[in-house]
Amino acid sequence: MEPKDKRNFILLGHAQSGKTTLSESILYLAKATSRKGTTADGNTVSDYNFDEIEKKSSINASLLYCDYKGTRIQMIDAPGYADFLGEVISGLRAVDSAVVIVDATAGVEVGTERAWQFLEEFSLPCIIFINKTDKPEADVNKTLSDIKSRFSKSAMVVDKLDAPELVEAIAESNDSLLEKYLEGKALTPEELVSGLRKAVFGRKVFPVVIGSASTDKGVAELLDHVIKYLPNPLERQPIKARQADKPDSEQELACSADGHLAAFVFKNISDPYVGQLTFLRIFSGTLASNTAFHNVNKETKERIGTIYIMQGREQKAVDTASCGDIVALAKLKGTAASDSIGNDKGRVIFEPMVFPEPAISASVKPKSREDEERISEALHKLAAEDPTFKVTHDPQTKELIISGLGDQHLAVMVGRLQKRFKVEVELGKPKVSYKETITKSVKVQGKFKRQSGGRGQYGDVWIEIEPLGRSEGFEFVDKIFGGAIPRNFIPSVEKGVVNALVQGAVAGYPIVDVRVRLVDGSYHEVDSSDMAFQIAGGMALRKAVLAAGPVLLEPIMDVEITIPEECLGAISGDVNSRRGRIMGMDVKAKSQIIKATVPLSEMFTYANDLRSLTGGRGTYIMRFSHYEEVPHKQASTIISQYQASRKPEEEQ
Repeated sequence: MEPKDKRNFILLGHAQSGKTTLSESILYLAKATSRKGTTADGNTVSDYNFDEIEKKSSINASLLYCDYKGTRIQMIDAPGYADFLGEVISGLRAVDSAVVIVDATAGVEVGTERAWQFLEEFSLPCIIFINKTDKPEADVNKTLSDIKSRFSKSAMVVDKLDAPELVEAIAESNDSLLEKYLEGKALTPEELVSGLRKAVFGRKVFPVVIGSASTDKGVAELLDHVIKYLPNPLERQPIKARQADKPDSEQELACSADGHLAAFVFKNISDPYVGQLTFLRIFSGTLASNTAFHNVNKETKERIGTIYIMQGREQKAVDTASCGDIVALAKLKGTAASDSIGNDKGRVIFEPMVFPEPAISASVKPKSREDEERISEALHKLAAEDPTFKVTHDPQTKELIISGLGDQHLAVMVGRLQKRFKVEVELGKPKVSYKETITKSVKVQGKFKRQSGGRGQYGDVWIEIEPLGRSEGFEFVDKIFGGAIPRNFIPSVEKGVVNALVQGAVAGYPIVDVRVRLVDGSYHEVDSSDMAFQIAGGMALRKAVLAAGPVLLEPIMDVEITIPEECLGAISGDVNSRRGRIMGMDVKAKSQIIKATVPLSEMFTYANDLRSLTGGRGTYIMRFSHYEEVPHKQASTIISQYQASRKPEEEQ
C-alpha cells in the first residue's frame, strides 16, 4: 500500500463504551473476519488474553487491521480503565488519529474525558462515534449536547456539507475560504470537502457519527469518514525529534516514504509461542525482513528476521514495512520501548514516552520456596512489558514491593504471575521505612566484661553522641588520646556502633543523622579483643540513643492531585485528614491541581479513596520529599507494636 492509501487510529473511550465491539464490527464489515465475536462470549480478536476474557474487558492495547475500499486501515483497541493508562499512552505514540466512542446511554463519562485530554495533549485529529443508539435508554440529542459542552462546539454531524453551521466552521478554519464566505459567495462542494479535511486535521472540526456497533449501524459511514477526513501518514503533523549526533538539536520530522528509515518502538510483549515481540511505528523510509537496523538510542546494530502485521494475537508475515505501518518484530536482543530505530544515514531520536507514576503499592511474598526462586524473574518480565508497573526491593524492610496505577492493575499482574509463570503469591500492605534519630547530646559508657574460666572478654568505651541536620547521615569521630584504647581496637568500636545503628534502639528502625565521638575507654592486656570492643560500642550506642531524646522519623511525600473544580473542598479536607499540608494550588484547563506534602503511611489507600471521592475523575502523582518527625501519638503506637512483637522472641 502507498502511504496515501493508509489510515491508522486508536479507539478511545470509557470502559464498556463499546470499543472492542466496534473493532469487531469494522473487521467484519471489511471482511477481515468471517464472524463477529463478542466480549460476552470471550471470542473477540482484540481481547484474547486469559484475563481479558475472564474480565470481559480490554486490559492490553491490541493491534488490528483491515483493507476497506482500497485503503489499509490499522487500529489500536485501547483499554478504557484508568489502571491501564500506560497502554493508551504507548498506543497514542503509534497513530495519526483517533476514534472516540461515547455511550449514548451514559453520555460523556470519566474515561471519555481522559481520552479527550490525551488527544488535546497529543494534538491528534479525531472522529466521534456515538454508540449504543439501539438501546431503549439511549439519548442521542443529550449525548451530542454533552459532547459539545464538555469537549467542543465544533463536534458536529457532517453528513450534509451545506449545513450552515458546518459551512461556517469550515470557512473559519481556512483564510481563503473565510474571505470568500464573508463576501457572501457560496463554497463549492470540492472546497467544502477539502476545507473539512483541513479543519479535521487541525482539530477545528470533529466529525460525529451516530450508530451502534452491536447492530453495525453507522459503521460503514464511520469507515468512509476515516478514509475521507482523517489524515494519511504523509498528512499527519510532523513529529518532534533530534539528530542523534546533536543532543541539543530540535527538529520536526515530516513523514516520508522516500526518506531515511525512522521508526519508534512503543511497546514490548512476551508471546508464549514467539517469545518477545517488539512493536514499532515507521514514520519514514522502509524496513525489509531479514536485514538489520540501528538502534539509535543504544548505538547498536540489530538484525531482524520476519516482520509481522498483527491481527490481535495472530501474526501475518510481510516482506517489508514502510511509512505509516505499525508492525512487530520478534526476538530482538537489545531494543526496548521508547527506542528510536534508523539506518546508516540521517538517524534521529524521538522523544521518549512519559508514563504516569505508580499510584498504589503492595508487598508481595511467595507462598513457597519454589515460588521464591521464580518470582523475581517473573516480576521483571512483567515490568519490562508494562512501564507503569514497578518492582522494587526495600533494603530496610526486606520486602519485595510491586507498584501500579490502581488495585485492578496489581490484581491483573498477580493473576499473570499465577497463570503465566505458575507463581503463587500473597499481597500485603507495605511497611513504612521509618527511621530513628535523637534530639539532644549525651555522654555514656558502654562496658562489656565477661569472665568464665580461661580467657575473658573486656571492652570499655565512652562515647558522646549529638544530633546532625536532617539527611546528614552518620559521622564517627576518634577522639582517643594517650592510648586509653589501643589503635587496633578503634575500628572495632566503630563497627559495633554501625551495627547498632542498623538495628535501631526504640522501634527497630535504622538510626540516622547522628555524630558519635569516641572520647575515652579502657582495655585489658589479655581479655580485650576485637569482638569485646564491637559489643561495647554497640552497647554504648543503644544506651546513648535512649538517653538522647529519641524520636521516629517518617517519609513525607510530595503529592500533586489533579481534580475537577467541584471536588476541591472534599479533596482539601481529605488531605488535611491525612496529616497533609497543602503547599499551593494551580489551574490546568478545567482542572484544579493541589500540591501538598503528606506522610507516606497515610497514602497506601489513596488511589482508591481519590477515585471514590471524585467519581474516578481525579488523578495524582507522588514522589519522595524528605523525612519528618512522627507526631507523639503515632510514634507511641509504632513503638508499642514493635515492643509487642519483640516479646515472643525475648521469651524464647
